[in-house]
Formats: sequence, structure tokens, C-alpha cells
Amino acid sequence: MSSPASLESSQERDRPRALPRARSPLSPRSRNRGLSLRSSLFQRSIDRQETTESAIELDVVGSSSQQRTGRSLKRGVPNKKSLEATVSRILGSDDNGSDQARPSNGVQGMSALPNYESWFQKRAARNQALRKIKEYYHRARKFVLRIREMPPSEGGRHIDLDASRKSALTDERTRRSYVHNTIRSSRYTAYNFLPRQLFAQFSKLANFYFLCVSTLQMIPGFSTTGTYTTIVPLLFFVSVSMAKEGYDDLRRNRLDKVENNQEASVMHAYRPVPGAIVDDESLPSTIEGPVHWAATKWHKIQVGDVVRLQRDDPAPADMILLSSSGANGVAYVETMALDGETNLKNKQAAPSVARRCQTAERVAACNAHFVVEDPNLDLYNFEGKVTVAGETSPLTNNEIIYRGSVLRNTPEAVGMVIYTGEECKIRMNANKNPRIKAPALQSVVNRVVVALVAFVIALAIFNTVAYQVWSERREEKSWYLTNAGVAFVPILVSFIVMFNTLIPLSLYVSLEIVKLCQMALMNDVDMYDEVSNTPFEARTSTINEELGQVSYIFSDKTGTLTDNSMKFRKMSVAGTAWLHDEDLQSVSKTDKLFHEKRSRKGEGKRPMCKSRTSNSYDALRRGFSTDGAIDHNQRDGWEEAPRKSLSNWQSSARPAKSQPELSTRAMIRYMQCRPHTVFARKARMLLLSIALCHTCLPEERQDGSFDFQASSPDELALVRAAQELGFLLLNREAQTITLRTFPSGPEHEPTHDTYEILDVIEFSSKRKRMSVIVRFPDRRICILCKGADSIIMQRLKLAALANQKVVQIEERANRRKSIEAHEALRRKSEQVDRASPGRASFSRSSVSLGRPSIGGFGQTSMTAPRLPPIRDEVGTWLTERETEVDASPEDDSPYYSPRHSTQINTRKASAVSEARSSLHIDHEDIELVDESLAVDESSVIERCFQHINDFATEGLRTLLYAHRFLDEHEYLAWKKVYLDATTSLVNRQAMIEQAGELIEQDLDLGGATAIEDKLQDGVPEAIDKLRRANIKMWMLTGDKRETAINIGHSCRLIKDYSAVTVLDHETGRVEQSIAAAMVDINGGKIAHSVIVVDGQTLGLIEENGPLHALFLDLAILADSVVCCRASPSQKAGLVKAIRKRVKKSITLAIGDGANDIAMIQEAHVGIGITGKEGLQAARTSDYSIAQFRFLTKLLLVHGRWNYIRTCKYTVGTFWKEMLFYLTQALYQRLNGYTGTSLYESWSLSMFNTLFTSLPVIFLGIFEKDLLPSTLIAVPELYTKGQRNGGFNFTVYLAWMFMAAAEAIVVYFTMFGIYGKAIFTLDNGLYAMGDLTFTACVIIIATKLQLIEVRNKTVMAGIACFLSVGGWFLWNLILSSTYHKNVTYNVKHGFLDRFGRNPLWWLTLILIVVSCTFFDLGLQSLRVAFFPSDVDLFQSFEQDTALRKRFEEASVMELQAGRHHRHHPTAKQSSVDLTEAAKARARREGEVQNLLDRPRVMEEGRSHGKGAVFAEEQRVYIEQGEQHARMSTDVSEKLTRRFGSVRG
Repeated sequence: MSSPASLESSQERDRPRALPRARSPLSPRSRNRGLSLRSSLFQRSIDRQETTESAIELDVVGSSSQQRTGRSLKRGVPNKKSLEATVSRILGSDDNGSDQARPSNGVQGMSALPNYESWFQKRAARNQALRKIKEYYHRARKFVLRIREMPPSEGGRHIDLDASRKSALTDERTRRSYVHNTIRSSRYTAYNFLPRQLFAQFSKLANFYFLCVSTLQMIPGFSTTGTYTTIVPLLFFVSVSMAKEGYDDLRRNRLDKVENNQEASVMHAYRPVPGAIVDDESLPSTIEGPVHWAATKWHKIQVGDVVRLQRDDPAPADMILLSSSGANGVAYVETMALDGETNLKNKQAAPSVARRCQTAERVAACNAHFVVEDPNLDLYNFEGKVTVAGETSPLTNNEIIYRGSVLRNTPEAVGMVIYTGEECKIRMNANKNPRIKAPALQSVVNRVVVALVAFVIALAIFNTVAYQVWSERREEKSWYLTNAGVAFVPILVSFIVMFNTLIPLSLYVSLEIVKLCQMALMNDVDMYDEVSNTPFEARTSTINEELGQVSYIFSDKTGTLTDNSMKFRKMSVAGTAWLHDEDLQSVSKTDKLFHEKRSRKGEGKRPMCKSRTSNSYDALRRGFSTDGAIDHNQRDGWEEAPRKSLSNWQSSARPAKSQPELSTRAMIRYMQCRPHTVFARKARMLLLSIALCHTCLPEERQDGSFDFQASSPDELALVRAAQELGFLLLNREAQTITLRTFPSGPEHEPTHDTYEILDVIEFSSKRKRMSVIVRFPDRRICILCKGADSIIMQRLKLAALANQKVVQIEERANRRKSIEAHEALRRKSEQVDRASPGRASFSRSSVSLGRPSIGGFGQTSMTAPRLPPIRDEVGTWLTERETEVDASPEDDSPYYSPRHSTQINTRKASAVSEARSSLHIDHEDIELVDESLAVDESSVIERCFQHINDFATEGLRTLLYAHRFLDEHEYLAWKKVYLDATTSLVNRQAMIEQAGELIEQDLDLGGATAIEDKLQDGVPEAIDKLRRANIKMWMLTGDKRETAINIGHSCRLIKDYSAVTVLDHETGRVEQSIAAAMVDINGGKIAHSVIVVDGQTLGLIEENGPLHALFLDLAILADSVVCCRASPSQKAGLVKAIRKRVKKSITLAIGDGANDIAMIQEAHVGIGITGKEGLQAARTSDYSIAQFRFLTKLLLVHGRWNYIRTCKYTVGTFWKEMLFYLTQALYQRLNGYTGTSLYESWSLSMFNTLFTSLPVIFLGIFEKDLLPSTLIAVPELYTKGQRNGGFNFTVYLAWMFMAAAEAIVVYFTMFGIYGKAIFTLDNGLYAMGDLTFTACVIIIATKLQLIEVRNKTVMAGIACFLSVGGWFLWNLILSSTYHKNVTYNVKHGFLDRFGRNPLWWLTLILIVVSCTFFDLGLQSLRVAFFPSDVDLFQSFEQDTALRKRFEEASVMELQAGRHHRHHPTAKQSSVDLTEAAKARARREGEVQNLLDRPRVMEEGRSHGKGAVFAEEQRVYIEQGEQHARMSTDVSEKLTRRFGSVRG
């Protein structure tokens, strides 16, 4: 047998080669890495042909992209440097890079990278002690949480089929009954709630600190502030937090009960008559007692129960299929909630069981013994066996229906339960003990608390030592202090108790109030889905701020990114591409909003009239209506923005790409008008292939319409498209298909044709194609074949020509991608160069703003002449960030189909009478198709494969159709071979595939189709904005690789120029591929890198510790990661690995199915989508939304706001405590450090509760530092949370410096001016303390609500009024009602003594003004010399033009709120009212100018009203021309200063 290397060499010689050419200098990679996924798969097919199995699924539908696999790919171009050689040179491998040394399949481990292995072993040796500690920790954790590993059973789980069983079966592993069929997604039970919550609450260091302080305080003689003043509030606050957490978990428990109480039909039967004889085929005619189906709640279902599922019923547990009422005993099962696949799975009972379980009575009488494996995590493999009447059959995944699956397209199915509850595979993949989520900001607060504890202890020690010094100097010499000394320890403890309030006791409780209010404010109308009537819902408030710190997003695919629907979008036939847009509206609402904004820029400019030629062409493009009239709905009262395409459809993967295709309706009209042309015959053959080559079943509804049962959404989309194009699948019987067609148009009588289906060669993952052999009504026999283009191409009659054309197409595509990659690298380098040194975010340099511009901006009014340059610079910067790199040459390339506009006979088109008002055109006078092109097979093949490449780059899923007519003799000869294969008992599948190979040869090209796996609205735009916010996104799905890559392109997770590294264990060289990718990324050679790995390869990688670490390093470096065929436990494992490996990063997981629960619980933030897969993920998540696009506003706006609010609340709380209690510390110098308080005790106890709580709480609730439109238009502002820029030690020290400085100002101003004053009415202890207290309250309210708050509303005034007013009211109450007037002379002090002293009030005013000006001065200096990003964009928001630009960029995310605000009953803002008044005044002025022209009006009366309209039109156009000239001048200035704007 030839070696793989020699076989490849021989195939290389036989393969047609392209002429060698030099590599493009713009290519960022070597040639062998610059190939696309499609070309690599096609090359692998050519290399291997039929000698080896394909290692990668070949039904590729993704766009062309740079990709590396474990092999060196060749396309007839000399390889100058192999991948292996590159890796060995850098990593020191012994591999010489020769192509003769082929890698073996699988993962070799670190032996392939010896240098890395030795380094990893050395590092592991150093961490051996740490590993032992972790091992002991895990053991202790399992002991505490009662996690017990179950021993394996001997020989598996044995279950007898017995529908009459009354008692529960026993699990031999535990000697108890099998687990109940109850699921629990709540985090706590009645047993572990209290210990787990106590641990969680006192893991907050402040709570633990206060627990220690309260313990000291309860020791008699140690406290000067009472015995229980700390422990009682602490227990209350902890109880409130625990109650809140318990309530949140109680809601989850209630949702669990809803699922557990669903009902299913369970068989109840009595035993057969004793002595009844049961043979293989017959059962006794009578059964003792009835056999009936009882409605049973899910939680009561037990192992061994027989359950009946009806159509659209979910499986209540893991079951073995016993029988199905579907065709051939097949049950179609949807497993979307388990693995994310939209294709239905075929489940079929074991033959020995199926023939004995056809009815309920036969099921009850059947004696079958099942042996199945123990419960495990593996969703893709199953082992078991069944024995019936001495006949043993194997059991695989084909006979198992897992919990979470839904029965589809099958009337009824019966199964026996084998796993229940938490032993179901979907639950085995879930987290059994989800961690208690705590915000990352809490760890920063804990470190601050540690620092404050150290400061409190140091302050207490200092005061204690100072007291000892003072005691020696003064106390011993003072006769009135005899025997009044205090020992060292008691005075130290008393000072600790006095200053312990520097760490506010109410910090966490007030924070809970703040977060609850934040949670309520997140109920945003912009995150409400009208279609499903689903609002945003927050299920926890603990981690609100982490929404503003997310660095990684782990997203499911099906139902999260996609809409779970397929649409037929494009087709290529006879060298011409057509667009199918039946489901699209003419203009979307979002477009209207966008163009309304654009049209306002040209004030007074009337909508430009469309020419009749453009209207004619537009009608041809969309197809003709029945009456040929123009659609008057297209005539809007606003001007459309220029578009590159007249198509209503826009590619989500490449939105800038033009769409020149005509509508399929126009194609059908052309076929009806010219049915005998070559194009019409080829198009009809392709449509017949679409309508016949499938396995769908039609269903007629009551209203006469038709629906279809299909095993995959792709087939359903194709059959529905055939119906829309006039080829309706009317009926399907065992061997015939009846089609209803409209050869003369829908207005004429249809025809019904019956086609005989002779044979069907099924689709398989290995064949990547499907064929049907059909006998046409004219008795001709034809084979219709559809499949992956790389597979069908090899079976064409002109395969050699097709190969040559594909090579040329790939070369052109690779040149374009190289240019795009080079441009992306250049942009990235420019962004790095523009960034300021040492700044992680973009700053003034990043928006090309120099200091003079900022200075001019800051000192000039909004209408000053110096502002336009700044507007232009910001607009240019924003446009470049919004625009994707695209180097599409299609419009002018000679390799594409001729433009349809050139195919229209302009001479005949111009002859159309302009007098017709409704555009009645003779269809036969227009040449929509170049018939000479349809005859040229070479051009047809080239353009067809060019179209396939185009479709793929647009994110569409492509299929190639081909056919061949057979004579009767050839078919009969092949039929004998195929019949032998289908009846063979040995290697049946292989023989069927070989028989298919015999007939699927020398095919004629029919055409290509492109199906759109529809994304949810706004998904690509949301991902673009999240990427700009420096958030890396991973897609973790259980679907197939090609589907995952395709969706990656559609949602722009994978760009057309991305370097895609596919890790596949079947190709080998996984280690070298990982290492090579890391080298290239670190070397700056990659513009955009994506890693693709499947679940099986990931499992092998995870088994090898060093390789797993290397893989994680690569994944962290890459821009995106796509993990396909991943089990729920693997998804959770990846999330956990990144969460632990990337320190200080916040992870977010989002999904909608039960298979996403594990990763949602494992991530820092879990988002559930209330989608079509159910509510399992939503009810276990932290937050739930209805659409993925809502994630943009949730993170960029609400998340960032919550982070800023929480940070300001936290640092503001620490600041006010430091400000207030430092005055207390400063006062100790005057009282001999004896611990005497400056403040009256009742006022002191109410400081945090009544007088300073509202300003800091309102700051944490209502602060909005930037507008929503700004935050969405500039996602780069989100990085502040990722960098912990809102609260860190630097920010904390800055605020503490301000607190210390202001405390010094407050105290010494009070003491210097008022305390030392003579001839004053009252300057005693209470008067000085009250003055200091009053100044602190006013300063705190002023700073937190007037200086720090950006959006000042009435709430700021309320907070200030209640805080300051409440304090003065408190003074009045104390002055009137105080009784214990001993230490502090409170009684009548404020009313009669110091309250009437002007010096007291002047000192108060001086203190407040001094501190306020001090604060404002420092902030002004910081903004002037060290402005932050927020400072810049706060200034930009003051400019109306820039604010409108930001609103324009965020119109998609804010349009729901805009409609709500513009509702007639909604209250408009002052800005809106001002703009409306200006617009109204402008329109009135224009009308007045027209009315002031008597000459014009006279001419209008003499010539009719048309002249007045013409004059008005002329005036408006003049204004438009003036605006255009001004825009041209600005554009020229920008071009001279910054260069042309790059698209």
C-alpha cells in the first residue's frame, strides 16, 4: 500500500497546475496560509479523492477566509517555507519540515514541542506545593458540599420493560431507588442556605471587620459609644442582604416547580394472563385489565416508565425509543436545546423491539431486557444493548431521546425512561453547585477596607501614644484629673471603636438599595421586544456594575445569534445571479430614521425626483406586479441616501458589498414570456431540481395553504422557495411527487405533473450530497444531485475546466483579502500610533485633536468659528471606526456577470411612452438575460463558481445542483448494483456509497443556491460595537463546524480577511498549529485572528495539561474563538478556564437553551435569551433579554452607567466618612487625646442615616456621565470599566487627599475664626461641633449632587434640600427638646445662642465657599491639563452637530425610545422643544419669503399653479446647491489635512 506522502505526490503530478506567480507584496502571510476555507477543503478533496476519509466536513458555506490547518496546503503554487519548518526554527522542534513526514491523527501532546514541554515541567515543579493545597481544598469542598462520586455499576444499568411495575427500581450503585425526575436550578436548599450565605456575607471584609469591632464593643468597659450599637445594625444589614438573595433564589425555585409539574402520558397496565404464550411475532389477544395512558407529572416519572410523546411534546427524561408512528418507524427529534443544531435527528427503535411494540397492548406484553451505560456527560455517544426473546441488539445514540428534545413531524412515539432528574445527560452537563456570584469591585473594596483598618489602628495607636504623653505632661499635674487615667489597652480599644466608622457600616446596605434602584431603572423601552412582548428582566442586582466591565462574551449560536429560520436568498443559473426577496419589505423603519436625520442637514431641500429610467429599472429589478403598476408606497416624502445597491437585501457579513442582482420574480416573468430560450430551459431544470431533490412531506392546512415537514431547515427553505417561484410540492406518496406549476403565470390555469421517484441516495456527513433518480412525465429518467460545491464539482462532466476556474477565482479572492488584511493592519497601526503613551484608552491623540483645538473648544461658545474643525475631526474619526475594511472589485471586474443595466435594451426602453402614468411595459421588449452567455458553458461555469464565492463571502450557505439524463439500460444495470447494496447485511452503508459513486458521474451543471441562516435583527452591528468596546467574543455551539463558521462570517465574528486557524485532531499537528498561530499573532502579522476548534479536539487538548495551557494562551491572544460540537460541560469549562486564567477580566455568557445553563452559571454575568428554545436559560440567568442586539445598550449604556454610579457611590461614601471623622481626629489635640467627641452623640449616630445618605445614594442611582447616544456611538468609552478606571487605589487616594485637605480647611477655619473668637455669645463645644457638622453636611451635599453629578435633575435638588434641610430641622428639634444637657450645652443653643450669632453663619459660609472653590479649582486644572475621554466627550455633547452625529450613529439601538419620546403624550426635553421651535421658525420664514414675491405669484397665476411649484422648486434646489458647495469645501479641507476618508 502506498504511503500518504507518495500518494499525495502522485496526485500532485496529475493535478492541473496554475502558472506560478509571485506572492502579493501586500499579503501579510505566506501563500500556503492565505487560502480560504473553501479552497482548503476543495484542495483536500482533490488530494485525497476517495483514498482517505475527509477530516473536515465538506458542506462549507462560510466565506473565504485565511485559514491554517495542521497540514501544509498547496494549490499549484510553490511552497517556499513550510509551516513545520517555521515552528521548528522558533520552538526548537526536531522536525525538518519535510512533506514526507506526515503527522499521525490525534493529539501528540507536548512531545511535539519539546522546548515548551521542558519549560512547563519546570514551572509545574515550582507550583507543586500550591497544587497540593488546591487538592486539599477540593477534598474539603466536596466534604462540606456533600459531593460524592458515584462508583460505577457492574455491567451497566439493567432495566426490564414492564409497564405494570408498581414499585420503583433500585440503583445497584447506591442500593436505593433511582433519583427522582426533579430538576433544580436554584442555588440553595433549606440545609445549605444559611452556611453558604453566612460565608458569602462575611467574605465581605467590611462585614467581617464590623463583626470583630462589635465583639470588642460588647466587652464591658471598652466602648464609649454603647454596647450593641454595632452588632444590632450589622445583623440587620446582613439579614436584609441574605433575605434578598433568598428571595431571588426562591423565584428560581418557583420556575423549577413549573417545569417539574408539567404532565406526560405514562402507560399503566396489568400483567398478561398467566401462562400466555408470547412468540416473536404474535401476542395474546387479551390482556388482563385495561392498558391506558395516565397523565403524570414529570417529577413523578421513574426509571422504567413507558412514556408516550405526541407531536411537539418535549421529552420529560432520557428515554429509549420503543416505537414510532412515523414513516418507516422513524421519529424526528429536535435537539436544538441540547446541542444547538437546527436539523432534526432521525431516531428509530431497534428492529427487534420495534416489531414487538407497534401498539400499546403489545408494548405492555413485551418482555425486553435493556442494559445501558451509567449516567455520564457525553451527549454524542451512547452504549447499550437490548435482549428480546433471546435476540440481542446494540443500542446507540440513534435509539435514544434525551431530555430537552422535542418530537417533531411525528404523530406519536413511545419510549422507556432510562435516566431521570439530575442523571439526565443535559442535567449532568449542568453545574451541580453553582458558585455564589460576587462583584469584582468587592475585591477592590476589600483591599481599601484593609487599608482603612490599618489606618484606623494606626490612628488609634497614635492617639493612644499621644494620650500617654499628654497624661505625663498635663494629667498628672492637674489636681482635678486625679485618678482619672486610663490604661493603654482600654484607651486603644476605645479609639478603635471611635474611629471604626471611617469604614461605614451602611456601605453594603446602602449599596444594596442603590443596586435595587439601578435594577429598576434598567427596565428600558429600548430593550423591549414588541414581537414576543418580552421586556428586559433583571433577576439579581448584586452584579449590576459588572455589566460595565465585561471583557469576554461567550455566546451560543442557535437562538441567540440566529433566528432559527432559513431563507432562500440567491441563486445562480446559466451564468446569471438572481435575488429572492419575497420576504423583504421595501424600506425598513431603521432606514427611515436614518434618512430623516440625513435629510435635515439639507434644510429646505425638497426630495429629488427620480427619473423614469431609474423607475423602470427599479421595477424590473423587483419584478413586475400583476397589473404592472408602480408601487406607490415607494414614494416617500424624504430623500433616500445614496446606496451602492438597488436591492432590498443587504449582506450581514459584507454590508458595503453591492447587490446588483435582479429579482427572481423578474426571472419568472422572463421565463413565462420566453419559455423556449436556452436560459429558460436551464432555469426550469434548476427549479425542478429544487422542487424534487429533497425528502419533505407537504401538509395542506384548513385554509388551503401548504406547509411542509422537513428534516432540516435548509430543505424547508428550498421547498418553500420553489413554491414561491411557481413549483409547488402538492403531494408526495411512496414513489411519486406531484407538482403544481404555473407555466403561463399565476393568472392562468396551473398544471399538475407527477414525477416518479425511482431511488433516493440519502445525504450523509461523509458523502456531503444527496441524489434522487426521477422519471419525468415524458418517461425520461434523470438523476438530480445536490451537495457541497467542492463535492459536486468533481463529478461534473467539465470537472477539469471547473477546477481551473476555481483556482483562478480563489487567486483573485486571495489578492483581495490580502489587500483588506494589509489595510486592516495599517488602520490598527495608525490607531496605536495615535494613542497617547501610557494610556490604555483613546485620548486627544486618538481623535487627532491637539491641545490648541481642545483649548479652543473649551473656551469658545458652541457657535464659535473654531468648532467646525473639531466637529470634522471627530466625525472623520468616528466614520473610520464605523467603516469596515472592504476591497470589493466586483462592480468593475470582467469575471462577473454583465451588469443588468447593460442587458436592458436602452433603445427599446426609451421608446416606452412617457405619457403612461403607471409604467406598463411590454416584457418581451426587454432583454433581461444575455442568451449568448447561457450557451457558453465555460462562461457559465466560471460565473457560477464566482457567484458561489460571492455568496459565501456574504455569509450564505451554498449548494450546487447538477443532473444527468440516463437511458433505461444504464439505469437498470445500476439499479441491480444499488439493490444488492441496500439489501446487504455486511458493510451496507459503504456499499450504498460506492453504488452512488457509480451513477453520480459526468453530471451537467444545473446551478447554485444560497440560503441565508437569518440572524436576529442587529446582531452584526451589535458585535461590531462590542468589538470596538474591546470585548472579545467567543461562539460556543453544539452545531457542526461548517455551520458555525458560516454564522461566524454572517455575524462578522469572522471577517473575510481573518486568519482562521482550525484545530482538528484528525489532521494531526494540533500542537504545531497552535504554536505557529501564536508566533504569527505575537509577530503582528495577523490583521484579525480566529481560532476554530471542535469538541472532540478540545477534549483531547484538555486531557493534556501543558497543551491545554498553550491552547488557552492562544485563545486569549486571538480576536475570536469558535468552538463547535461542544457539550454543555465543555462550554462551562472554557468559561471557567478564561475566568480563572485572565485575571481582572469579567466574563459574560449568553444563551437561550438548557445546554447553555452551565456556562451561564459559570460566568461572572449570565444573560438568558427568552427565545425559541424555551426559558431554561432565562430563569437561571442573572439578566434576561429577548434579542441579542439589546446586549449593546445593556452593556455600553446601562452597564457603564451602573459601574460609574457604583464607583462614585463607593468612593463618595469613603470620602464623606474621611472628611467627617478626620475633623473628629483633629479635635483630639484640643482635648488631650482623651477620646472626647466633637459631636453630640445623637447627631453623630444619625450622620450616615439621615443627613448624608441621600446625596450619595442619589449619586449611585441617577448619575449619567454621558448620554446614551454618545456611549453607543463611541463604544471605546466602555473600556473605562475594563481598566477599573472608575475605582482603584489611585482614584481612592485622590479622593482621600481631597477629604483630608477639606477636613483641615473645615476644622482649622472653624477653630481659627469661630473657636478662638472673643466677645461672642457661645463658642463652646456644642457650638463648634454643630458648626463643623453643618459645614460637612453642606459640603457633602454640594460636592456629591452639584459638582460630581453630570446630569443635574430635580432629584439633585431634592437630595440637597432633604439633607441640608433635614439637618437644620434636626437642630431645631434638638434645641427645643433636648434633656441631657450636661456634656453638650444643646438646649436652646441653636435657637437662642450661636444660631443668632452672625459670626457663626459667616464662618459657615466661608468654610463652604472655600471648600467648593478648592474642589472646583482642582477639577478645572485636571480637565485643562489632563483631560480624560469622558471630559472630551462631555464637551462634544455640548455641540448640537456632534450630538446629532452621535444620535445618528446610535439610531438602531435607541429607536424604540425615540418613538416613545416622540409620542404625542410624551414630554419632550428642552433641547427637542428648542430644535422644534427653530425648525418651525425657519419654515415660516421660507413661506414668508415666497409670499413676499408678488411678481412670482402673478406669473404663477398667469401660467397656473405649476409655475408657483416650479419657482418653489428652483429656490429649494438653489439652497441645496449652496449646501452642496459648502460640503465640498469642507471635504477639500479635510482631504488636505487628513487625507481622503478610507472606506
